[in-house]
Amino acid sequence: MSDQINEQSEKGKVEIDQAKFYMLMQELKENQNLSFGVIGGAIAAVIGATIWAMITAATNFQIGWMAVGVGFLVGFTVRICGKGIDRIFGIMGSVLSLLGCLAGNLFTVCIVVSRHQGIPLLDLLSRLNPEITVRIMTATFSPMDLLFYGIAVYEGYKFSFRKLSKADFKID
Repeated sequence: MSDQINEQSEKGKVEIDQAKFYMLMQELKENQNLSFGVIGGAIAAVIGATIWAMITAATNFQIGWMAVGVGFLVGFTVRICGKGIDRIFGIMGSVLSLLGCLAGNLFTVCIVVSRHQGIPLLDLLSRLNPEITVRIMTATFSPMDLLFYGIAVYEGYKFSFRKLSKADFKID
């Protein structure tokens, strides 16, 4: 048996004390903060959507890859703010990423309409209701949006989890 342990140690594998591992995982779970992660992710989604809309309006070109940036920004912010290791953090990151992408497209349309109709942007945004929003999103939807939204949702999920390093598992 000791020969197996030595061989495993030589190959870089380390035997883990299950009790200490359980205590470490409990400590990591206690340090999670879903509320702060969701608030941070929601703010990141609004910021990402706004940047996306401003760039699209400035260039007069719809850049689908901006959705990828929104997904990364939201996921990374959920990770930093929430410090989560549970699946719910990924789910919230993906949902907030999708909402950020939808908001980015909506803001873009509102900016364009505001310019063409000479309506102040804030006035236009204040007049939005669910029915108008759905009609705008339906009218401006492109099947290619699904690809970029899908990537954003994936990134929102993937980047929402706390990254654990070897230092986190250092057992004294």
